[in-house]
Amino acid sequence: MATGVHWLTVVVLVEALGLRPLLANIGGWLVALGVSFAGHHLLTFRGHGVPLGRSAPRFALVSASGFAVNEALYAAALSWGRFRYQALLAGVLLLVAVMTWVLSRYWVFRGRSVPR
Repeated sequence: MATGVHWLTVVVLVEALGLRPLLANIGGWLVALGVSFAGHHLLTFRGHGVPLGRSAPRFALVSASGFAVNEALYAAALSWGRFRYQALLAGVLLLVAVMTWVLSRYWVFRGRSVPR
C-alpha cells in the first residue's frame, strides 16, 4: 500500500504542481513513510512484540536508507531510460519495497516471535 501511496503522490506532485520527478520523489517518500510504518507495525508483522520506541527508529533508518537507494536508482534511470518517469519510479519502488520488507522482517520487527 505504501508503494502505491508513494507512486501516486509523486505523480500528483509532478502533474498538478509541476515539480520535477526527483523532487516530487522526496514528497512521495515522506507521505508513504507513515503509511509504511503503520502497515508493517500493525498488519504485516503484527504480534512482533517489539516496543514502538525500538521499532520506530529502526524503521526510520531502514526507510531513509531505502530512500537513498531509491533516489540514486531513480536519478540513474531517469538519465539513462527512455521510459516515462511513472514507469521508472514503479520499478524502483518495487525493488526498494523488497529491501524494506526484508530488513523490517529480520531486524526492525524481530521480536519474541516473528510471524511467518
